Amino acid sequence: MLINCVAYQDGKKLADIPVEDISEYVEKPETFVWVALRDAQPEELAEMQEEFGLHELAVEDASRGHQRPKIEEYGDSLFVVVKTIECRGGEVAVGEVDMFVGQNYVLSSRHGDNQQGFLGVRARAEKEPHMLRLGPAFVLYALMDAVVDRYFPVLDMLETELEKIEELIFTQGQQRDNIQRLYELKGKVTVVRHVVAPLMEAVGRLHGGRVPSMCQDTQEYFRDVHDHLHRISASLDGIRDTIATAIQVNLSMVAIEESEVNKRLAAWAAIFAIVTAFAGLWGMNFKYMPELDWKFGYPMAIAIMVGVCLYLHRRFKKAGWL
Repeated sequence: MLINCVAYQDGKKLADIPVEDISEYVEKPETFVWVALRDAQPEELAEMQEEFGLHELAVEDASRGHQRPKIEEYGDSLFVVVKTIECRGGEVAVGEVDMFVGQNYVLSSRHGDNQQGFLGVRARAEKEPHMLRLGPAFVLYALMDAVVDRYFPVLDMLETELEKIEELIFTQGQQRDNIQRLYELKGKVTVVRHVVAPLMEAVGRLHGGRVPSMCQDTQEYFRDVHDHLHRISASLDGIRDTIATAIQVNLSMVAIEESEVNKRLAAWAAIFAIVTAFAGLWGMNFKYMPELDWKFGYPMAIAIMVGVCLYLHRRFKKAGWL
């Protein structure tokens, strides 16, 4: 679906134009066309391929979707894939934006599970004609910068969720739920990392060293995007390390709790073992057992067993086993 199709000249908006007139505007000097699509159909991409002369392999990748974040060069044009991530009810939703960038055009096609558009990006860019004069490379930067900026709220959500779990680590009876929540959080972090890591590697090719000719004048802007991605990657590494530590602490707490239960069971077993030993001794029915004929023998036996049990109970309680 076509969102908008706008022609710009010398950093200023000329007009919203129909798709059929694209080829006419891209031939004008100091002019480029910026087209935005959503959930583009194969026939729409085929039409854009004809208007802009897009490479067939890039169009094929855009048609299939589910691409890894990357930047590919096709002659003097670029094909860029970035992933969008959003927070929805505590879950991480992943979408995709495919961008075709040439000397006189920018085509963005977003699809998948993402709801935020880029109308705000276009509006901000149009308020900075001195930046739009840099051409399609600046538009590419503005779109990528907007996508990366939307990673930060997701990062904040992950950190907040981790802090809530950490507060419950030492709560009795919560260890099993904590471990389950930590593994779910680890899965979310992995999803975000699979979005950030390859994109950071790809953006690194747009500044310093050999860069595409159209990006020569915008290297410092792409370096800024790369720095943001590096910060996000470092934060994700920190979250992953904290999750690993929290899992180990939870497992230790489970082991400690099991040890406490085992100590209680052992203490009670020792107490009952004493009773069993005395009862077994006096229940042997030997012929010569003087205490059996003594009228106070039975109370004495009960008193001895109770006294020994109380003594053991006191010692176990003092030792912290009961």
